[in-house]
Amino acid sequence: MQLVLATRNEGKIRELTALIAPLGFTISSLADYPQIPEVVEDGATFEENAVKKARAVAAAAGCPALADDSGLEVDYLGGAPGVYSARFAGRGHDDRANNEKLLQMLRGVPAEKRTARFRCVVAVATPGGLVYTTEGVCAGMIGEEPRGKGGFGYDPLFYIPEYGKTFAELDPFIKNQISHRGRALTGTWNILAELKKEKS
Repeated sequence: MQLVLATRNEGKIRELTALIAPLGFTISSLADYPQIPEVVEDGATFEENAVKKARAVAAAAGCPALADDSGLEVDYLGGAPGVYSARFAGRGHDDRANNEKLLQMLRGVPAEKRTARFRCVVAVATPGGLVYTTEGVCAGMIGEEPRGKGGFGYDPLFYIPEYGKTFAELDPFIKNQISHRGRALTGTWNILAELKKEKS
């Protein structure tokens, strides 16, 4: 059964594919559908954005679609950058610029006040309009400098005390087990398995 990942982000495609592959779907992404336009993420919540993307892509592709919207919530910044995580430094800026802005805003803030969490909402939509959502959260802290070469986004700054490493330093298998995206996707397994069963 075909499942379209409603993203062109290579890092997300890599992580989502690794987590969903055991379910036996034929996985594609928006990179395989150049005719489907980018969905504008203008929702006030992660759930609104994920649902909007999943619905639009499922309708356009004619098969189930999976979308996620996720972001970093830093307690000292009142939950920012939140839904603006990908464009924290402004539209057109990259991960490095977002990380630099975050570090600037936290300059001089002591470790105990650098608590944060990654939050992810995954939406699965069918071409017929059914939508299912799940959420995953991973708590950690914001480091004082980037560490590690893996991952993407804020991974080099997101420190997990239990592992003594940032997401960018963790083995990808371990990261996928404990991450916000991994936890949200685990919640979709029953939904995806049911969709697959109905189709066969």
